[in-house]
Amino acid sequence: MTIYDVDRYLNSLDDGRAVYYRGQKVSNVVNHPEIGAAVKHASLVYKWQKDPKYRSMLVCRDKDYGEISTFYRIPKKPEDLMERFDLIYKTTRMGRGTFNIIQAIGSDALFALLIASREIDSKLGTAYHDRVEKFFRYVAEEDLALAVAQTDVKGDRILRPSEQSDPDMYVHIVKRTNEGIIVRGAKAHTTQGPVANEIIVLPTRAMTKDDADYAVAFAIPANAKGLKMISKPEKASEAALNDPWFIVGRENVETESITIFDDVFVPWDRVFLAGEWQYAGLIAVMFPTYHRFTAIAYRAGIADMLIGLGKLLAELNGVDDKSHIRRDIVEIIKYKELLRSTGYLAAHESKMDPATSIYVPNRVITNVGKLIANENYLDVVKHLVDVAGGLAATLPSSKDFENPDERKYLEKYLVGKKGTDAIVRSRILSMTKEIISSFGALFATAMIHAEGSIEASILELYRSYDYDGSKDLAFYASGIRDELRE
Repeated sequence: MTIYDVDRYLNSLDDGRAVYYRGQKVSNVVNHPEIGAAVKHASLVYKWQKDPKYRSMLVCRDKDYGEISTFYRIPKKPEDLMERFDLIYKTTRMGRGTFNIIQAIGSDALFALLIASREIDSKLGTAYHDRVEKFFRYVAEEDLALAVAQTDVKGDRILRPSEQSDPDMYVHIVKRTNEGIIVRGAKAHTTQGPVANEIIVLPTRAMTKDDADYAVAFAIPANAKGLKMISKPEKASEAALNDPWFIVGRENVETESITIFDDVFVPWDRVFLAGEWQYAGLIAVMFPTYHRFTAIAYRAGIADMLIGLGKLLAELNGVDDKSHIRRDIVEIIKYKELLRSTGYLAAHESKMDPATSIYVPNRVITNVGKLIANENYLDVVKHLVDVAGGLAATLPSSKDFENPDERKYLEKYLVGKKGTDAIVRSRILSMTKEIISSFGALFATAMIHAEGSIEASILELYRSYDYDGSKDLAFYASGIRDELRE
């Protein structure tokens, strides 16, 4: 295994990749003021791998690959999924409440591809599974940073990929050669793409025969010719540059990009689906099953931070004994523990794929947990704001505390409960402000749409649920049947 140290990871990003930020091409993402914050956050994985305190959690021994990142441990029993849940939950807490996606999402995709490729090969006689295994070995042994590009820009959402007036609204194959394929199109929401080593591309939906050229999955280096990534404005990082108390925005953010494939060449050994339209839906569903399981874990970690902020603010404000404040905090606790419970249960009730012996989180329970996360996050923030009060929006800048003329007044008037420290209270309020202001739009949107929208989880839950036992009970309860069949 080639365990990256932080410097090796940082150096790997200086590779000529085409990244743009606010209308300017970025010469080096590591040194960029805003995107550099996403680099710092991703690099924590490599820092923790070297830290004796965390190494046993971040590094494991695999019988085939030797020492590898625990993120790349293939789940071969339910306990592996439970430990994966804890890994994601704990590293989210260690990242100041920010999920570290840089190896989690890529491994989610590779687990799905290992399962799907074996099924495709068994039905069609293709050789995709060997390619996926070869790429997985490369990633695991080199300890690479990964991003996944799945969501196409889609154009007119009513129309299928092949029906779009502009054929590039979904990534598709424009040419096949003896050496590989050439692809064109764009994907949205590629988290940490600008700071990853490799980009894994997956189909976003089920396809029809007419959509065959859009049924494509592959992996390419982040500096591949023709690949361009246009990053979103990192408003949390921009705000943090002006306020030293906004720690998360300086050190613990993740960036997203519109990822453009401008006639990108992909060699055959990195192509995992190329026109087998019948199986695009299998990949499009299998990946979200793993990734929604991941989502439950990291969102439980975020919720743990929100509990801490709420309880500290209640104590600092002197209102922790008030019934409405207790209800606010208990609602956040309930949110977190429901996520944790569904995550553990999805692992415990996981099923083994018989062809690969890889365990898959229980699809129904995973989507229940994801729906809880999606539908209730804004209410959780509402409860935190209720505890915090108006200063979460109107708190002066940390710069004001540095000015002696102002500091004496702020230290006098921003004290909460008697005996508390005005600076401590203000810093907890500042963190709350960062979550609801500079991170507000990102979190509000991400918690509803990331890892699949509410509607996507509803659709998957509705079609995956096993209704037979429930219907049998309804027949029995109605007297139509004399006994339960199960």
